[in-house]
Amino acid sequence: MASMGLSIDEQKAVERFRKDVVEPSQTSLVILDFWAEWCGPCKALTPVLEKIAAEYANKGVVLAKINVDEEQFIAAQFQVRSIPTVYAMFQGQPVADLTNARSESQLRGVLDQLLAQLPIEAGAGAGAGAGAAGADPHRPTPEQLSQYLAMAEEALSQGDPQRAGGIFAQITEMAPDNAAAHAGLVRALIALGQADQAREVMASIEADPRLAADPAMAPARAALELAATRVDDGELASLRAAAAANPADMDAQLAFAEAAFAAGARDEAADTLLAMIAADREWNDGAAKARLLKIFEATGLEDEWVVATRRRLSRILFG
Repeated sequence: MASMGLSIDEQKAVERFRKDVVEPSQTSLVILDFWAEWCGPCKALTPVLEKIAAEYANKGVVLAKINVDEEQFIAAQFQVRSIPTVYAMFQGQPVADLTNARSESQLRGVLDQLLAQLPIEAGAGAGAGAGAAGADPHRPTPEQLSQYLAMAEEALSQGDPQRAGGIFAQITEMAPDNAAAHAGLVRALIALGQADQAREVMASIEADPRLAADPAMAPARAALELAATRVDDGELASLRAAAAANPADMDAQLAFAEAAFAAGARDEAADTLLAMIAADREWNDGAAKARLLKIFEATGLEDEWVVATRRRLSRILFG
């Protein structure tokens, strides 16, 4: 894709495309998905593409997504008329139109045909490291793992723990020593209300000294600790009523905040804890702030909700 005569923005778009699609496609088969936030069929197709990309990662397949609203120039170069539009890319060129392959079986069929015809090394991906001495040809590259972890974290932050858990589980199968994936799976199970299963996963993690010692496990442990305060709907309603009836009762406020977060009502939990901090930040050795920070850790410090809530906390503490 030539950049001569293009505007600065168009040149930047071309450079992003080269980095995200063209360069990886030199050694991998890139599934290129044109999508948009407002596109319902795109959202339905996304988990299918993510699952298949994760499944075929050790065969040299990676997924790249192009938001047509943000990358209008690139979409125009591909003459995208409707979305989702999906291509298979190899060495910078489209080698197949995957748009009509909407099911897992259809995608597998097309990918199997392409992989049989194209000189793609198993496990090759995003360039460096493929074929290195001692490398596991069935293991995704660090770049692929990072991509799949980002997809899973995005799904979790957007309130789709089912899809997040599926991706995290796929990663743990492909890279059993990836602590971030194991921790993410625990958090996704808790978000699904499957605390017992999450504890079973954590028990297997704790049995592996290397996984257990990894700092990435801290959010999973925090999430399990917070999940222990989960109560049934009737008790949650009672705790909410007790907290509303006596705002000065800090014990009642904390009990409700903990139960609310465990039940998935994180906004209510944060509002309650922030109000407690504003009223008396030193109460019970700063228990409200400590609990809020634990919630941040369990949710993920990069999560948009956490970032916004941290700003609210900062205004109370330093404003």
